[in-house]
Amino acid sequence: MAGVFWYGGNWFDEEPKVLGPMDHAFWLGSVIFDGARALRGFAPDLGLHCARAIRSALALGMRPTRTADEIEALCQEGIRRMGPEAELYVRPMFFIRKGLGAARPDPASTDFILAIYDAPLPEWRGFSAMLAPYRRAALDMAPTDAKAACLYPNGARANAWAAERGADAAVMCDPAGNIAEFTAANLWFGKNGVAVTPTANHTFLAGITRRRVVALFREDGVAFEERTVSVAELEDADEIFSTGNFAKVTPCTRYNGRDMQIGPLASRARELYFSWMESTPKLV
Repeated sequence: MAGVFWYGGNWFDEEPKVLGPMDHAFWLGSVIFDGARALRGFAPDLGLHCARAIRSALALGMRPTRTADEIEALCQEGIRRMGPEAELYVRPMFFIRKGLGAARPDPASTDFILAIYDAPLPEWRGFSAMLAPYRRAALDMAPTDAKAACLYPNGARANAWAAERGADAAVMCDPAGNIAEFTAANLWFGKNGVAVTPTANHTFLAGITRRRVVALFREDGVAFEERTVSVAELEDADEIFSTGNFAKVTPCTRYNGRDMQIGPLASRARELYFSWMESTPKLV
């Protein structure tokens, strides 16, 4: 795929090779990333994504080598390099090179890299999902307050479990057995005209796109609730959809074997999001 990469003060057109088998990030997964989007010159909430990268790094005991403003400026430069019509994934990353002993990371060895590459926005169509037997961790079990790479293998095995049973994605519960999220996107459902999303309880990342949709629903007068969601409620939902950086808003049209329609709340969330995005200044 076409992309540009910044590392060590230089831009590259191919991925720079930055890790070896003795590096802490390679060996023990001390990596954080954030995922922003650029869509035909727009970069929605780019500054919030860059700020979250800093918070994630600090949550993992890193010592960030770039400020949020510096990261945002690099992202903007890279987006411009890719042209005005590009649809891109924007991924700033901090990682640890050295350890203090066998496992403890050395904050002084924190490094930074930025990857910006082609990633077309998925088509507006439904996906299927199943409730997986794997749960999200609590904050005292894993660094769930960060967008940490080490959290994603658990979601990947849930997705693999769902794929083996014919579904596109998995739904995961929190440690208490309540609905948390899809493996890589926040979950919403609609019932009797009310949009509901699980309350942020530090077991999953309450995303930036989720926060934006909450604000847009509030401004538009859409009825919504953030609260604990039971497994039974999702089985009885009128509609289900996801919000997340990669696809923004996506409808779930089959859940646990039950066919569902693309609902009015998902459609309204998508309409509101892209209308808002197109009201922001273009970078390119």
